[in-house]
Amino acid sequence: MTASEPVSLEPTAEEGESRLIVAECFGIDVPTFQGEGPSCGHPALFIRLSRCNLTCAKCDTKYTWDWSQFDPRKESTKRSVAGLVAWASSSPVELVVITGGEPLIQQARLVPLVRGLLAAGKRVEFETNGTIAPAPELVVDGVRFNVSPKLASFGVRETKSIVPAALEAFAASERAAFKFVASTMADLDRIAELADTHRLAPVWVMPEGTTPEVITATTRVLADAVAARRWYFTTRLHVSAFADARGR
Repeated sequence: MTASEPVSLEPTAEEGESRLIVAECFGIDVPTFQGEGPSCGHPALFIRLSRCNLTCAKCDTKYTWDWSQFDPRKESTKRSVAGLVAWASSSPVELVVITGGEPLIQQARLVPLVRGLLAAGKRVEFETNGTIAPAPELVVDGVRFNVSPKLASFGVRETKSIVPAALEAFAASERAAFKFVASTMADLDRIAELADTHRLAPVWVMPEGTTPEVITATTRVLADAVAARRWYFTTRLHVSAFADARGR
C-alpha cells in the first residue's frame, strides 16, 4: 500500500457510525499540555485520528497516513465513540484536542463524539489543515478550531492544501484561529496574502522545527516581523518540554 493509495473510511454494517479510526489517545496515564496555539500550556487530552487528505513532506505525524513507511494495521485501530467519551471522562482535564492526520475526514462520526464530550463537561479543540469545511453540528459552543493551512514551503502543493471555500467557512464560524507553520520571511509574506484574501483572523504563527534548537533559531528569525504585523506567536511547547516524544 502506498502513501497515496486511498483507504476506505466507511464503517462496516455492524459498526454503523459509532467507530472512528484512531492513531492514538494520550494525556491520562502520562499527563501533557496543549503544545501550540491559543491554548498553549493548558492541560489537555489528545485523540489523534488516523488518515489524512494531504501528503506534506514536512509532516511530523506521517504514521497517520504514509503507508509507504508505516503499516496502517499497526498504527491505527477502530474505537467506539462511547469508549472514547468514557476514556476522556475518566480524567478531570477539561480540554480535549482532536487532531490527526486530518480529523475532519471522519467528521460525520465526530458529531456524536463531540456531543458526548460536551455533555461530559469537556471543551474541544480541533487541529485541522483547513481543507474541509466543518459540519454545522460541530460549530457549537464549547468547540474551537485551530486551522493550520499548509504553505508550499511545507512540502505540499497549495492547489491541494489551500481550499478557499473551506477557509472562508472557518472564518465565518467565528470559532477558528488560523495557525501557520513558518520558517522564513517569505512564508510570512504568503501568510499575509492568504489572510487578506480570505479574511482570516486571528493569525497565529508557529516556528517550524522538531527540536528546541531549531524552534529557538526560527523564532528569532521571525519574531520581530510577526510582532510588527500584530499577529500572535506560538511556540511548540511539547517539543521544548518533552523532546517531541510521541504521546506527549
